Amino acid sequence: MEIDKIKNSIKKAAQDLFRRYGYHKTSVNEIAKKAKIAKATIYKYFESKELILHAILMDYLKISINDLVQQNPHNITKEEHLKNLILKTSKLSYTICNEFIGWDFIRESTNAQEFLKNLSNELENILFNEFVSIRNFNNDVSYPDRLRFLIKASKSIVFSFAFTSVSDSDVRKNFISFQKEILPYLVKAAL
Repeated sequence: MEIDKIKNSIKKAAQDLFRRYGYHKTSVNEIAKKAKIAKATIYKYFESKELILHAILMDYLKISINDLVQQNPHNITKEEHLKNLILKTSKLSYTICNEFIGWDFIRESTNAQEFLKNLSNELENILFNEFVSIRNFNNDVSYPDRLRFLIKASKSIVFSFAFTSVSDSDVRKNFISFQKEILPYLVKAAL
């Protein structure tokens, strides 16, 4: 097997197990067994289970965000387009927490909270680079700074859902509030 095939096999096995049992209930031994490789082989490519999760999430984010940015809706203002992109990527952040990591683990584990903080910083950079690549979006020289503010503020608000929401209905209420009461003002400030 070549290196990429081995890494992909490890990530695929881990992703299946994380979705089925949750991140914290899945062991490296189980990942190795499902990937049909030795546990030592996993550590040759990934220093820890956390780094496997990180690789899975980064792959998922890059593909998903790129797909969102490439969608070019017609008859929509720049403001609406940017608002939709921020909202969709915010929901993507929630999906990551919900499907891969698990809310209880996030709320109770210092490691998970640090992991989320690092992930959110990387998400911010991916979003910024993808959004800046949108042609003719805004030619103003100060636009990148305002865009960085929009992404950082939106990201902080959405990741705070993980620590304040108790149920899925709380999350829905938070997203609706964010969408209707906060995001329009953030987008106007960015444009």
